[in-house]
Amino acid sequence: MKIGIIGSGGREHAICWSLHRSKKVKKIFCFPGNAGTQKIASNIDIDLDNFNKIKNFIIKKKIDLIIVGPEKPLVKGIVNFLEKNKIKVFGPNKKASQLEGSKIFTKRLCKKYNIPTAKFGVFKNINSTKKFLKNCSYPIVIKADGLASGKGVYICQNTKDSLLAVKEIFKGKFGKAKQILIEEFLEGEEMSYFIITDGLTIKSFNTAQDHKRVLENDKGKNTGGMGAYSPSKLLNKKLEIKILSKIIRPTLKGLKNLNIDFKGFLYAGLMIKNNEPYLIEYNVRMGDPECQTILPKLKTDLLEIILACCDKKLKAIDIKWSSLKSLCIVLCSRGYPEKFKKNIEIKNLSKFKFNKNSFYFHAGTTTYKNKVINIGGRVMNFVSLAKNFFEARKKVIKDLKSLNWKQGYYRKDIGYRVINK
Repeated sequence: MKIGIIGSGGREHAICWSLHRSKKVKKIFCFPGNAGTQKIASNIDIDLDNFNKIKNFIIKKKIDLIIVGPEKPLVKGIVNFLEKNKIKVFGPNKKASQLEGSKIFTKRLCKKYNIPTAKFGVFKNINSTKKFLKNCSYPIVIKADGLASGKGVYICQNTKDSLLAVKEIFKGKFGKAKQILIEEFLEGEEMSYFIITDGLTIKSFNTAQDHKRVLENDKGKNTGGMGAYSPSKLLNKKLEIKILSKIIRPTLKGLKNLNIDFKGFLYAGLMIKNNEPYLIEYNVRMGDPECQTILPKLKTDLLEIILACCDKKLKAIDIKWSSLKSLCIVLCSRGYPEKFKKNIEIKNLSKFKFNKNSFYFHAGTTTYKNKVINIGGRVMNFVSLAKNFFEARKKVIKDLKSLNWKQGYYRKDIGYRVINK
């Protein structure tokens, strides 16, 4: 089969690598891909907002299946467009993607179907928001309604911090803002829970714990993700039953009642307190860097799973996983998530090879004059599988030290909640 993957991050490189191992895959195209996908696929430089160009290329090259990695094309409706043109595509449609595209849509769905989540309020302008902030109890969480690449969330300890967050959101830091979401702050531990569904069957697709904050000990600004580990230490059978019965199934039922079918990956960002789950947010695709952390553990052919999902035959697939622990550390450009230098060569990559338990995935990279250079804030993802998280992290840090990229930095404490040493 010929496969097309939309996206250019570490998630897409991990998906590309996983599909490349399938005996059924003949050729892979990545739109636009990165320096890592270039080694195992054909990178296609194309405007992801130009659905017609993408469609014409797919038809010309006779691509059998398209997999959409990032959220933006999903929210914009690329799945609807491709399906309308008789092209097989994996991912949720535009209406289903509102679960990520609008936090307010999701919160209102939670309220209607009694899905456990933080108490919230929706505000339409700065003045009404200011009045509320003067009398509320802290800490609180302020969120931009639309897509913000994981950065549109503020945890505010006082009125001063809150007003700054509100001004930044309404002034368009994350795009045009007509509404803002304010939530109570939930205490507990976070967990990422993934499922895949064909609209009929729901299958678990493992768990992970992401580290969003830029600095060690979870300090500093929010990022798109500084590292992750899998599985989460929090998951147990009772908790999983609660997640599915109180959160996942009511959400999908709520969508069906709106005549919305969901097909693809669904990622629930959860807060766990006293073995009770609360929904923080949904993503309608695999997380990044959680995907890079989870896919190396997958034993079942990823293509078989995705095809079964597209054909509404997911029930027949048995998804199997390695029992090893997986840990990923993201190598970032110095200055990220603020300003950083681009087009700097990343040397020493020839030292690293994929093997049974060690992996590295490109993210914000490209190739220029046969050199790998950075073009994004999150540059690479180093992953290791081991019997325990301590050994996995030790191997990853050893690899990062060996790479010795002077313009990069990374967190050395990824997995600190599950590593005692």
